[in-house]
Amino acid sequence: MEIQKDELLPFYQFATEHVSVGIHAVDINGKTIIYNEKMREIEGLHLSDIRDRSILELFQFEKEDSTLLQVLQSAKPILNVKQTYWNQNGHEITTINDTYPIQENNQLLGAIEIARDITTLEKLVYQPLRRYGEPITFNTITAVSEPMREVIDTAKKAAAARLPVLLIGESGTGKDLIAEAIHHESTPTNENFITYFCNRTDTTMLERLKKQLQTSDSSTIFCERIEYLSLELQQECLTLLEEHRQDSHLFIASIGGDPIDLIASGELLKELYYFFAAVSIIVPPLRKRREDIKPFINDYLRRYETLFGKKLQGMSREVEQLFMYYDWPGNLKELEILLDDMMTMVTNEEQITYELLPIHFKWKAQDFNSSAKTPNDFVVHNDKELLPLDDYLRGAEEYYLNKVLDMYDHNITKASEALGMSRQNLQYRIRKMKK
Repeated sequence: MEIQKDELLPFYQFATEHVSVGIHAVDINGKTIIYNEKMREIEGLHLSDIRDRSILELFQFEKEDSTLLQVLQSAKPILNVKQTYWNQNGHEITTINDTYPIQENNQLLGAIEIARDITTLEKLVYQPLRRYGEPITFNTITAVSEPMREVIDTAKKAAAARLPVLLIGESGTGKDLIAEAIHHESTPTNENFITYFCNRTDTTMLERLKKQLQTSDSSTIFCERIEYLSLELQQECLTLLEEHRQDSHLFIASIGGDPIDLIASGELLKELYYFFAAVSIIVPPLRKRREDIKPFINDYLRRYETLFGKKLQGMSREVEQLFMYYDWPGNLKELEILLDDMMTMVTNEEQITYELLPIHFKWKAQDFNSSAKTPNDFVVHNDKELLPLDDYLRGAEEYYLNKVLDMYDHNITKASEALGMSRQNLQYRIRKMKK
């Protein structure tokens, strides 16, 4: 039985209003056609605010930032765009948006934007990694990858020199752990380790810092994400720190991106950067040091066993492969949050299985995994897929070598060791693939 479009309309309307993503659809003139409840919640607008107004008017001062307008102009989709902004209710919101052109018979009818609200996850990712009630030293930091061993070596030298340190890296990479480890490594060790979160809405942070610097206690001062202060407050912070430069305090700061880019965009005061940049340490994202994933999980599971008496034997092969493909935009903090979610679901499992993964992670991970070829792609399903054996083996070898190279960030030495071959042999095979 063929279902008519008008019969489906109530179902479409119900799904649109109750789905957990925001939906905003406009026609070719920018007039709103669909603006669902979730999108109203995200943006803090009411239907009356946008019903009779074109987005050309709504976003007249933000045309370059409106993906809906960009898609109307280009007729090309814009996918996986992360946006952080203040909504109409004065709340800071972070979304990941997919925006598509709507066409019929090769004619552009409008555009539709689908927004996933990740504000809560983003706030969690910005929180420090847990310390489990123990001081953080370089011996307690899980770091087996070469990039992280270099970070620790440089941080130890900075602690010995007692110079200001600037930690550079994405949210959730563990910059706060490195800062505390520097504090414990320095000689003599300061009495206090104090973190100041540079939240743009916290007007009392500098006053608290000033009081601490005026005490007789020697302290390690860690200013986390200094670029979040306004330039005016950054100048005040710099003046305050310079007044106490010769004291026994140790100064550490962190930023979330390239300092040159932050200075160029007006988010970071150049002079404040120079104050902290006596030693600059780049803490790499997790996708650049995937060797640290399994040790981090093993440490987590050891603590879980101590707390709850339940022992899990690592991950299933399926989960391990998924974790190695995933890009971890929230880094170690995202992994820690994910492990927390899964542990609440553990009953009789002996290891972390795919079934324990929360649905929101499966949804995100499929974007990274769907484009990657899997071993199943090399299984013969019917005679139409048959290839000459040489072509089949060449394709399988290319797939496998590329995956291993990606896993080790194209480090030839590590990849060749994992594959059990010489560097020269691996380099020969790579050159052969490129021909």
